[in-house]
Amino acid sequence: MSDSGHRMMDFVYRLLNVSKEYEGRRVLQVENLKIGRGEVFALVGPSGAGKSTLLRLLNFLEPPTAGRIRFQDVEFTANQPVPLPYRRRVTTVFQRPILLNRSVQANVGYGLGLRGLRGADSEIEKALEQVGLQALARQRARTLSGGEAQRVALARAIVLQPDVLLLDEPTANLDPYNVGLIEEIVTNLNRECGTTLVLVTHNVFQAKRLAHRVALMLDSQIVEVAGVEAFFESPQDPRTAAFVRGEMVY
Repeated sequence: MSDSGHRMMDFVYRLLNVSKEYEGRRVLQVENLKIGRGEVFALVGPSGAGKSTLLRLLNFLEPPTAGRIRFQDVEFTANQPVPLPYRRRVTTVFQRPILLNRSVQANVGYGLGLRGLRGADSEIEKALEQVGLQALARQRARTLSGGEAQRVALARAIVLQPDVLLLDEPTANLDPYNVGLIEEIVTNLNRECGTTLVLVTHNVFQAKRLAHRVALMLDSQIVEVAGVEAFFESPQDPRTAAFVRGEMVY
């Protein structure tokens, strides 16, 4: 994405001087970050760098300790929580999904039920079709393989029609076949529905395949943000260059 394209982008998130502390220990410090509407934005970096903490703030699971986060047309801080209708526009798929000991269909429709949306069989069927699990609709979730369970988690998120889908290492424990299926599903979701995707991944090749822009996080801070080609082919920060080369960066 060119600089001019970035300037023209409609941003779904804007973070300014955002920090997060736990018991006085700072685990995240983001001076300035913007994520565009309809963008696939990847966060890479070693474990403990702050990626999942940032994702939790983007999903409004907890407030920042300081700073401002603007989501669409609402701004929130440590003392200004996000209204429920806005929080419902964002959902997360985690590395290890927790499924109910019920049918695949019941799991996919669970979030709809929590929102009081009954009689949504057609939406559930469509979501199952998107992830290729129509044939397993009545099967018990506990009988599924790891890849199938992750696709159920994706369908459970997709059926809510979120504006933003956050993906926290969604393929870390999957075989190459299921990695390919998950990547195809989320790519189609972005292209066909315009869903904004924020992806946390340790797999730099996955970031290169899926993302429009990539950010490297080290020591609780964002080191560099760039379009995918620039990030991997001509990084500006020597730490990014070292990370892309596969060297250990701390």
